[in-house]
Amino acid sequence: MSQDSAAPEAARKLSGRRRREVVAVLLFSGGPIFESSIPLSVFGIDRQDAGVPRYRLLVCGGEDGPLRTTGGLELTTPYGLEAISRAGTVVVPAWRSITSPPPPEALDALRRAHEEGARIVGLCTGAFVLAAAGLLDGRPATTHWMYAPTLAKRYPSVHVDPRELFVDDGDVLTSAGTAAGIDLCLHIVRTDHGTEAAGALARRLVVPPRRSGGQERYLDRSLPEEIGSDPLAEVVSWALEHLHEQFDVETLAARAYMSRRTFDRRFRSLTGSAPLQWLITQRVLQAQRLLETSDYSVDEVAGRCGFRSPVALRGHFRRQLGSSPAAYRAAYRARRPQGDPVPVAVIDAVLPAQATPGARRTAAAAAGIPGSTATAAAPPELGRPHSDAYATGHGRPSLPGQRSAP
Repeated sequence: MSQDSAAPEAARKLSGRRRREVVAVLLFSGGPIFESSIPLSVFGIDRQDAGVPRYRLLVCGGEDGPLRTTGGLELTTPYGLEAISRAGTVVVPAWRSITSPPPPEALDALRRAHEEGARIVGLCTGAFVLAAAGLLDGRPATTHWMYAPTLAKRYPSVHVDPRELFVDDGDVLTSAGTAAGIDLCLHIVRTDHGTEAAGALARRLVVPPRRSGGQERYLDRSLPEEIGSDPLAEVVSWALEHLHEQFDVETLAARAYMSRRTFDRRFRSLTGSAPLQWLITQRVLQAQRLLETSDYSVDEVAGRCGFRSPVALRGHFRRQLGSSPAAYRAAYRARRPQGDPVPVAVIDAVLPAQATPGARRTAAAAAGIPGSTATAAAPPELGRPHSDAYATGHGRPSLPGQRSAP
Protein backbone atom coordinates (compact mmCIF):
# COMPACT_ATOMS: atom_id res chain seq x y z
CA MET A 1 0.00 0.00 0.00
CA SER A 2 1.28 3.46 -0.78
CA GLN A 3 0.58 6.77 0.75
CA ASP A 4 0.17 9.62 -1.68
CA SER A 5 0.11 13.01 -0.05
CA ALA A 6 -3.28 14.65 -0.51
CA ALA A 7 -1.69 18.02 -1.16
CA PRO A 8 2.03 17.58 -1.90
CA GLU A 9 4.26 20.59 -2.02
CA ALA A 10 4.14 22.20 -5.43
CA ALA A 11 6.91 20.77 -7.57
CA ARG A 12 9.69 23.19 -8.42
CA LYS A 13 10.37 23.85 -12.06
CA LEU A 14 13.13 21.59 -13.32
CA SER A 15 16.36 23.43 -14.02
CA GLY A 16 17.26 23.73 -17.70
CA ARG A 17 20.34 21.53 -17.41
CA ARG A 18 18.40 18.65 -15.83
CA ARG A 19 16.48 16.08 -17.85
CA ARG A 20 13.40 14.15 -16.72
CA GLU A 21 14.60 10.93 -18.35
CA VAL A 22 17.94 11.01 -16.51
CA VAL A 23 18.06 9.07 -13.21
CA ALA A 24 21.06 9.39 -10.92
CA VAL A 25 21.63 6.63 -8.35
CA LEU A 26 23.80 7.69 -5.43
CA LEU A 27 25.86 4.86 -3.94
CA PHE A 28 27.94 4.78 -0.76
CA SER A 29 30.48 2.39 0.64
CA GLY A 30 28.98 -0.17 3.00
CA GLY A 31 25.58 -0.13 1.32
CA PRO A 32 23.62 -3.39 0.93
CA ILE A 33 23.93 -4.83 -2.55
CA PHE A 34 20.24 -5.77 -2.99
CA GLU A 35 18.82 -2.31 -2.35
CA SER A 36 21.59 -0.76 -4.42
CA SER A 37 20.77 -2.98 -7.38
CA ILE A 38 17.04 -2.22 -7.47
CA PRO A 39 17.16 1.20 -9.20
CA LEU A 40 19.98 -0.04 -11.42
CA SER A 41 17.77 -2.89 -12.64
CA VAL A 42 14.62 -0.77 -13.03
CA PHE A 43 16.11 2.32 -14.68
CA GLY A 44 19.37 1.03 -16.17
CA ILE A 45 18.25 -1.67 -18.59
CA ASP A 46 16.79 -0.93 -22.02
CA ARG A 47 13.43 -2.72 -22.20
CA GLN A 48 11.82 -0.72 -25.00
CA ASP A 49 11.10 -3.98 -26.82
CA ALA A 50 8.69 -4.81 -23.98
CA GLY A 51 6.98 -1.43 -24.05
CA VAL A 52 8.95 0.10 -21.20
CA PRO A 53 10.15 3.66 -21.88
CA ARG A 54 13.87 4.13 -21.55
CA TYR A 55 15.60 6.07 -18.80
CA ARG A 56 19.21 7.18 -18.85
CA LEU A 57 21.03 5.94 -15.75
CA LEU A 58 23.93 7.71 -14.05
CA VAL A 59 25.55 5.67 -11.26
CA CYS A 60 27.25 8.16 -8.96
CA GLY A 61 29.61 7.64 -6.04
CA GLY A 62 28.59 9.58 -2.96
CA GLU A 63 32.17 9.44 -1.68
CA ASP A 64 35.63 8.45 -2.89
CA GLY A 65 35.85 4.87 -4.15
CA PRO A 66 36.21 2.07 -4.56
CA LEU A 67 32.97 1.42 -2.67
CA ARG A 68 32.84 -1.74 -0.61
CA THR A 69 29.40 -3.37 -0.38
CA THR A 70 27.96 -6.42 1.34
CA GLY A 71 29.97 -9.60 0.89
CA GLY A 72 33.18 -7.62 0.48
CA LEU A 73 32.47 -6.66 -3.13
CA GLU A 74 34.18 -3.52 -4.38
CA LEU A 75 32.45 -1.19 -6.83
CA THR A 76 33.75 1.64 -8.94
CA THR A 77 31.13 4.10 -10.16
CA PRO A 78 31.46 5.77 -13.56
CA TYR A 79 30.35 9.15 -12.18
CA GLY A 80 30.83 11.30 -9.11
CA LEU A 81 28.58 13.81 -7.37
CA GLU A 82 28.94 16.31 -10.21
CA ALA A 83 26.81 14.12 -12.50
CA ILE A 84 23.77 14.59 -10.24
CA SER A 85 23.43 18.08 -11.73
CA ARG A 86 22.00 16.49 -14.91
CA ALA A 87 19.38 14.27 -13.27
CA GLY A 88 15.65 14.85 -12.98
CA THR A 89 15.41 12.02 -10.44
CA VAL A 90 17.98 11.21 -7.78
CA VAL A 91 17.74 7.87 -5.94
CA VAL A 92 19.51 7.05 -2.68
CA PRO A 93 18.99 3.28 -2.43
CA ALA A 94 20.41 2.75 1.06
CA TRP A 95 22.74 4.15 3.69
CA ARG A 96 25.36 2.06 5.44
CA SER A 97 24.52 2.98 9.04
CA ILE A 98 21.56 4.66 10.68
CA THR A 99 23.89 5.95 13.40
CA SER A 100 26.50 7.71 11.26
CA PRO A 101 26.10 10.99 9.35
CA PRO A 102 26.30 10.97 5.53
CA PRO A 103 29.09 12.92 3.81
CA PRO A 104 28.35 16.69 3.76
CA GLU A 105 29.21 16.91 0.06
CA ALA A 106 26.52 14.35 -0.80
CA LEU A 107 23.95 16.19 1.32
CA ASP A 108 24.77 19.47 -0.44
CA ALA A 109 24.34 17.78 -3.84
CA LEU A 110 20.92 16.45 -2.81
CA ARG A 111 19.76 19.84 -1.53
CA ARG A 112 20.91 21.49 -4.75
CA ALA A 113 19.12 18.90 -6.87
CA HIS A 114 15.91 19.38 -4.92
CA GLU A 115 16.12 23.18 -5.20
CA GLU A 116 16.51 22.80 -8.96
CA GLY A 117 13.35 20.73 -9.27
CA ALA A 118 14.70 17.17 -9.22
CA ARG A 119 12.64 14.38 -7.69
CA ILE A 120 14.48 12.89 -4.70
CA VAL A 121 13.92 9.23 -3.75
CA GLY A 122 15.11 7.35 -0.65
CA LEU A 123 14.82 3.56 -0.55
CA CYS A 124 14.87 1.85 2.86
CA THR A 125 17.62 3.48 4.97
CA GLY A 126 18.16 6.00 2.18
CA ALA A 127 15.47 7.95 4.05
CA PHE A 128 18.09 8.74 6.70
CA VAL A 129 20.21 10.50 4.06
CA LEU A 130 17.20 12.54 2.87
CA ALA A 131 16.37 13.41 6.47
CA ALA A 132 19.97 14.46 7.17
CA ALA A 133 19.74 16.79 4.17
CA GLY A 134 16.59 18.35 5.63
CA LEU A 135 14.46 17.20 2.70
CA LEU A 136 11.95 15.34 4.89
CA ASP A 137 11.27 18.14 7.37
CA GLY A 138 7.52 18.52 7.85
CA ARG A 139 6.81 15.74 5.36
CA PRO A 140 5.36 12.23 5.60
CA ALA A 141 7.95 9.50 5.06
CA THR A 142 8.62 5.84 5.70
CA THR A 143 11.52 3.45 6.02
CA HIS A 144 12.02 -0.15 7.11
CA TRP A 145 9.73 -0.74 10.12
CA MET A 146 12.72 -1.79 12.21
CA TYR A 147 14.41 1.60 11.74
CA ALA A 148 11.29 3.78 11.83
CA PRO A 149 11.53 4.52 15.59
CA THR A 150 15.13 5.68 15.19
CA LEU A 151 14.24 7.88 12.22
CA ALA A 152 11.34 9.43 14.16
CA LYS A 153 13.46 10.03 17.25
CA ARG A 154 16.48 11.46 15.44
CA TYR A 155 14.42 13.67 13.12
CA PRO A 156 11.28 14.68 15.08
CA SER A 157 10.08 17.05 12.34
CA VAL A 158 9.63 14.09 9.97
CA HIS A 159 6.19 12.47 10.02
CA VAL A 160 7.31 8.84 10.01
CA ASP A 161 4.71 6.23 9.12
CA PRO A 162 6.13 2.71 9.59
CA ARG A 163 3.00 1.08 8.14
CA GLU A 164 3.46 2.09 4.49
CA LEU A 165 5.38 0.31 1.75
CA PHE A 166 6.18 3.69 0.24
CA VAL A 167 5.18 7.32 0.57
CA ASP A 168 4.89 9.72 -2.38
CA ASP A 169 4.95 13.34 -1.27
CA GLY A 170 5.31 14.82 -4.73
CA ASP A 171 8.97 15.70 -5.23
CA VAL A 172 10.27 13.59 -2.33
CA LEU A 173 9.52 9.86 -2.07
CA THR A 174 10.56 7.18 0.42
CA SER A 175 10.07 3.43 0.70
CA ALA A 176 10.22 0.67 3.28
CA GLY A 177 12.93 -1.98 3.22
CA THR A 178 14.28 -4.22 0.50
CA ALA A 179 11.46 -5.36 -1.85
CA ALA A 180 9.43 -2.22 -1.13
CA GLY A 181 12.08 -0.40 -3.13
CA ILE A 182 10.81 -2.27 -6.19
CA ASP A 183 7.26 -1.14 -5.36
CA LEU A 184 8.36 2.49 -5.27
CA CYS A 185 10.41 2.28 -8.47
CA LEU A 186 7.43 0.74 -10.26
CA HIS A 187 5.28 3.56 -8.88
CA ILE A 188 7.69 6.09 -10.38
CA VAL A 189 7.46 4.41 -13.79
CA ARG A 190 3.66 4.35 -13.43
CA THR A 191 3.64 8.05 -12.57
CA ASP A 192 5.92 8.94 -15.49
CA HIS A 193 4.55 6.68 -18.21
CA GLY A 194 1.27 5.14 -17.10
CA THR A 195 -0.10 1.82 -15.89
CA GLU A 196 0.69 -0.16 -19.04
CA ALA A 197 4.39 0.71 -18.93
CA ALA A 198 4.62 -0.16 -15.23
CA GLY A 199 2.76 -3.42 -15.84
CA ALA A 200 5.10 -4.36 -18.67
CA LEU A 201 8.10 -3.69 -16.45
CA ALA A 202 6.59 -5.69 -13.59
CA ARG A 203 6.12 -8.67 -15.91
CA ARG A 204 9.77 -8.48 -16.96
CA LEU A 205 10.82 -8.33 -13.31
CA VAL A 206 8.35 -11.12 -12.42
CA VAL A 207 6.77 -9.11 -9.61
CA PRO A 208 3.22 -7.85 -8.97
CA PRO A 209 2.59 -4.42 -10.51
CA ARG A 210 1.02 -3.36 -7.20
CA ARG A 211 1.20 -5.02 -3.81
CA SER A 212 -1.69 -4.68 -1.43
CA GLY A 213 -1.26 -3.98 2.27
CA GLY A 214 1.61 -2.31 4.06
CA GLN A 215 4.34 -3.23 6.55
CA GLU A 216 1.88 -4.14 9.33
CA ARG A 217 2.12 -7.85 8.61
CA TYR A 218 5.88 -7.73 9.11
CA LEU A 219 6.02 -5.59 12.26
CA ASP A 220 7.86 -7.13 15.17
CA ARG A 221 6.33 -7.08 18.61
CA SER A 222 9.64 -6.32 20.32
CA LEU A 223 10.41 -2.85 21.61
CA PRO A 224 12.75 -0.53 19.70
CA GLU A 225 16.29 -0.86 21.07
CA GLU A 226 16.44 2.80 22.06
CA ILE A 227 13.35 2.67 24.28
CA GLY A 228 14.92 0.33 26.83
CA SER A 229 16.15 3.03 29.21
CA ASP A 230 13.25 5.42 28.68
CA PRO A 231 10.59 5.82 31.40
CA LEU A 232 7.92 4.89 28.86
CA ALA A 233 9.48 1.42 28.49
CA GLU A 234 7.68 0.23 31.63
CA VAL A 235 4.33 1.47 30.32
CA VAL A 236 4.87 -0.16 26.94
CA SER A 237 5.91 -3.44 28.59
CA TRP A 238 2.78 -3.32 30.75
CA ALA A 239 0.62 -2.81 27.66
CA LEU A 240 2.18 -5.82 25.93
CA GLU A 241 1.60 -8.00 28.99
CA HIS A 242 -2.05 -6.93 29.32
CA LEU A 243 -3.24 -7.01 25.73
CA HIS A 244 -5.98 -9.44 26.85
CA GLU A 245 -7.52 -6.62 28.87
CA GLN A 246 -9.60 -3.77 27.54
CA PHE A 247 -7.77 -0.47 28.04
CA ASP A 248 -7.20 2.62 25.95
CA VAL A 249 -4.48 5.18 25.37
CA GLU A 250 -5.80 7.32 28.23
CA THR A 251 -5.01 4.39 30.53
CA LEU A 252 -1.43 4.27 29.27
CA ALA A 253 -1.03 8.03 29.62
CA ALA A 254 -2.27 7.83 33.21
CA ARG A 255 0.23 5.06 33.99
CA ALA A 256 2.98 7.30 32.60
CA TYR A 257 1.71 10.23 34.71
CA MET A 258 1.33 12.33 31.57
CA SER A 259 -1.43 14.20 29.83
CA ARG A 260 -2.78 12.52 26.71
CA ARG A 261 -1.16 15.14 24.47
CA THR A 262 2.25 14.82 26.11
CA PHE A 263 2.04 11.04 26.07
CA ASP A 264 1.14 11.01 22.38
CA ARG A 265 4.11 13.23 21.56
CA ARG A 266 6.60 11.25 23.64
CA PHE A 267 5.31 7.91 22.38
CA ARG A 268 5.53 8.95 18.74
CA SER A 269 9.06 10.26 19.19
CA LEU A 270 10.17 6.91 20.63
CA THR A 271 8.33 4.42 18.45
CA GLY A 272 7.56 6.31 15.24
CA SER A 273 3.87 5.53 15.64
CA ALA A 274 0.83 7.10 17.25
CA PRO A 275 -0.01 5.20 20.47
CA LEU A 276 -3.52 4.24 19.33
CA GLN A 277 -2.26 2.78 16.06
CA TRP A 278 0.56 0.98 17.87
CA LEU A 279 -1.89 -0.53 20.36
CA ILE A 280 -4.22 -1.73 17.60
CA THR A 281 -1.26 -3.23 15.74
CA GLN A 282 -0.13 -5.12 18.85
CA ARG A 283 -3.66 -6.49 19.39
CA VAL A 284 -3.80 -7.65 15.77
CA LEU A 285 -0.37 -9.30 16.12
CA GLN A 286 -1.58 -11.09 19.23
CA ALA A 287 -4.69 -12.20 17.34
CA GLN A 288 -2.42 -13.61 14.60
CA ARG A 289 -0.56 -15.69 17.17
CA LEU A 290 -3.74 -17.07 18.71
CA LEU A 291 -5.19 -17.87 15.28
CA GLU A 292 -1.97 -19.72 14.42
CA THR A 293 -1.56 -21.63 17.69
CA SER A 294 -5.00 -22.15 19.21
CA ASP A 295 -8.48 -23.45 18.46
CA TYR A 296 -10.24 -20.47 20.01
CA SER A 297 -13.13 -19.17 17.96
CA VAL A 298 -12.75 -15.77 16.35
CA ASP A 299 -15.06 -14.34 19.01
CA GLU A 300 -12.84 -15.77 21.75
CA VAL A 301 -9.70 -14.47 20.05
CA ALA A 302 -11.23 -11.00 19.97
CA GLY A 303 -11.86 -11.10 23.71
CA ARG A 304 -8.38 -12.44 24.51
CA CYS A 305 -6.77 -9.64 22.49
CA GLY A 306 -8.64 -6.81 24.15
CA PHE A 307 -11.00 -5.98 21.30
CA ARG A 308 -14.40 -4.79 22.45
CA SER A 309 -16.17 -6.99 19.90
CA PRO A 310 -15.45 -9.56 17.16
CA VAL A 311 -16.56 -6.93 14.64
CA ALA A 312 -13.74 -4.66 15.79
CA LEU A 313 -11.20 -7.48 15.45
CA ARG A 314 -12.40 -8.37 11.96
CA GLY A 315 -12.25 -4.74 10.80
CA HIS A 316 -8.75 -4.04 12.08
CA PHE A 317 -7.47 -7.46 11.02
CA ARG A 318 -8.67 -6.99 7.45
CA ARG A 319 -7.31 -3.44 7.25
CA GLN A 320 -3.86 -4.52 8.41
CA LEU A 321 -3.54 -7.94 6.80
CA GLY A 322 -6.01 -7.86 3.92
CA SER A 323 -7.84 -10.95 5.14
CA SER A 324 -10.50 -12.07 7.56
CA PRO A 325 -9.29 -13.85 10.73
CA ALA A 326 -10.95 -17.11 9.63
CA ALA A 327 -9.29 -17.04 6.20
CA TYR A 328 -5.92 -16.22 7.77
CA ARG A 329 -6.17 -19.20 10.13
CA ALA A 330 -7.13 -21.56 7.32
CA ALA A 331 -4.26 -20.33 5.16
CA TYR A 332 -1.74 -20.67 7.97
CA ARG A 333 -2.80 -24.22 8.75
CA ALA A 334 -2.75 -25.23 5.11
CA ARG A 335 0.79 -23.93 4.73
CA ARG A 336 2.32 -25.34 7.91
CA PRO A 337 3.55 -28.92 7.57
CA GLN A 338 1.89 -31.38 9.94
CA GLY A 339 5.16 -32.26 11.63
CA ASP A 340 6.49 -28.73 11.95
CA PRO A 341 6.64 -27.77 15.65
CA VAL A 342 5.49 -24.43 16.99
CA PRO A 343 8.54 -22.35 18.00
CA VAL A 344 9.16 -21.69 21.67
CA ALA A 345 8.66 -17.98 21.00
CA VAL A 346 5.07 -18.72 19.98
CA ILE A 347 4.44 -20.54 23.24
CA ASP A 348 5.84 -17.55 25.09
CA ALA A 349 3.53 -15.25 23.15
CA VAL A 350 0.40 -17.27 23.85
CA LEU A 351 0.90 -18.31 27.48
CA PRO A 352 0.67 -15.65 30.17
CA ALA A 353 3.98 -14.58 31.69
CA GLN A 354 3.02 -16.08 35.06
CA ALA A 355 2.39 -19.57 33.64
CA THR A 356 3.95 -22.34 35.73
CA PRO A 357 6.85 -24.44 34.38
CA GLY A 358 4.49 -27.41 34.26
CA ALA A 359 2.03 -25.50 32.12
CA ARG A 360 4.84 -24.44 29.80
CA ARG A 361 6.07 -28.04 29.44
CA THR A 362 2.52 -29.17 28.70
CA ALA A 363 2.06 -26.45 26.11
CA ALA A 364 5.41 -27.20 24.53
CA ALA A 365 4.64 -30.89 24.29
CA ALA A 366 1.24 -30.19 22.81
CA ALA A 367 2.84 -27.92 20.26
CA GLY A 368 5.36 -30.58 19.28
CA ILE A 369 8.54 -28.92 20.50
CA PRO A 370 11.30 -31.57 20.60
CA GLY A 371 12.56 -32.65 24.01
CA SER A 372 9.43 -31.53 25.87
CA THR A 373 7.13 -33.79 27.85
CA ALA A 374 3.56 -33.18 28.89
CA THR A 375 2.55 -33.31 32.53
CA ALA A 376 -1.15 -33.19 31.81
CA ALA A 377 -3.56 -33.48 28.95
CA ALA A 378 -2.65 -31.06 26.20
CA PRO A 379 -4.91 -28.02 26.16
CA PRO A 380 -6.99 -28.01 23.01
CA GLU A 381 -5.99 -24.47 22.12
CA LEU A 382 -2.38 -25.59 21.55
CA GLY A 383 -3.13 -28.79 19.69
CA ARG A 384 -2.07 -29.70 16.21
CA PRO A 385 -3.46 -27.51 13.47
CA HIS A 386 -6.31 -28.85 11.42
CA SER A 387 -5.89 -29.65 7.76
CA ASP A 388 -8.33 -27.04 6.47
CA ALA A 389 -7.23 -26.14 2.97
CA TYR A 390 -6.81 -22.63 1.75
CA ALA A 391 -4.82 -22.81 -1.43
CA THR A 392 -4.36 -21.13 -4.74
CA GLY A 393 -5.65 -22.59 -7.97
CA HIS A 394 -2.30 -24.36 -8.42
CA GLY A 395 -2.69 -26.25 -5.18
CA ARG A 396 0.03 -24.26 -3.40
CA PRO A 397 -1.20 -22.75 -0.14
CA SER A 398 -0.74 -19.03 0.27
CA LEU A 399 -1.62 -16.51 2.91
CA PRO A 400 -4.19 -13.82 2.13
CA GLY A 401 -2.46 -10.70 0.94
CA GLN A 402 0.09 -12.65 -1.14
CA ARG A 403 -1.45 -11.85 -4.46
CA SER A 404 -0.15 -12.87 -7.85
CA ALA A 405 0.23 -10.48 -10.72
CA PRO A 406 -2.87 -10.48 -12.93
